[in-house]
Amino acid sequence: MTYSIVARDAETGEFGVAVQSHWFAAGDLVTWADPGVGAVATQSLVEVSHGPEGLRLMREGRSASEALAERVAGDEGENVRQVGMVDSRGDVAVHTGSKCIAEAGHRTGEGFTCQANMMMNDTVWDAMAEAYDKSDGDLVHRLLDALDAAEAEGGDVRGRQAAGIYVVRGEPSDKPWEDVIASIRVDDHPEPLPELRRLVDLKFAYDRLDTAEKLELAGDLNGAFAEQRRALAEFPDNAEIAFWTATSLAAHGRIDEARQTIRTAFGQYRGWEVLLRRLVYRRSDTR
Repeated sequence: MTYSIVARDAETGEFGVAVQSHWFAAGDLVTWADPGVGAVATQSLVEVSHGPEGLRLMREGRSASEALAERVAGDEGENVRQVGMVDSRGDVAVHTGSKCIAEAGHRTGEGFTCQANMMMNDTVWDAMAEAYDKSDGDLVHRLLDALDAAEAEGGDVRGRQAAGIYVVRGEPSDKPWEDVIASIRVDDHPEPLPELRRLVDLKFAYDRLDTAEKLELAGDLNGAFAEQRRALAEFPDNAEIAFWTATSLAAHGRIDEARQTIRTAFGQYRGWEVLLRRLVYRRSDTR
């Protein structure tokens, strides 16, 4: 009922899991990862505990292979489970139970494993692996490319419903809220994969706004405006991106650019005009 990929990026050390299934909120059940530890996908007749417990075992020093073997050995329903794991050394392990509903199978590669069950065709997991191997760029988009390849091969025999992606940094920091690169789910949608990709790209555009704010506070206005322009170029109709970019431009005397940019927000909802007046009043009131 699910296809997924678990991977570790050899260059960045990032860990990620991506999934699509005809099951509501599948991303909430399947995807597990921890910075500096590894990642797990648990699916088929899912035993959710394989996710957090698999990570715990790897955190305690087991390899992905050792952690998976221990989890499978203690699972009376292992013959209907499918689990993939990768650890901080790039070791991968996967289990497809003998009674998983056809078509079911898996394929591993360097630092990743693809697994699928209840598929329309038995070519899904090979297509995922090949797409991931050939894909360029960041881990998030390579995982999305693998999902797209699975769907192109027929995907879930029941069709489409939910998708999710969870990607974390290679090592934990002292700011754990910044260690998650992407945590996005599409719980119920007729086209979950295009929607998931749209949300991922929108998330990255909002990240550019955050970066722009930090650059602006540090005095790098050219860098800040460049990040804002990139976000706007990717989502030119996004009112939020347009509004805050315009206020930043205006604050630094680039009034003509600000007027042109803010029209995107004003044209969508009158509340943006109300907000602008409140911001102007607040600024004048604090002088």
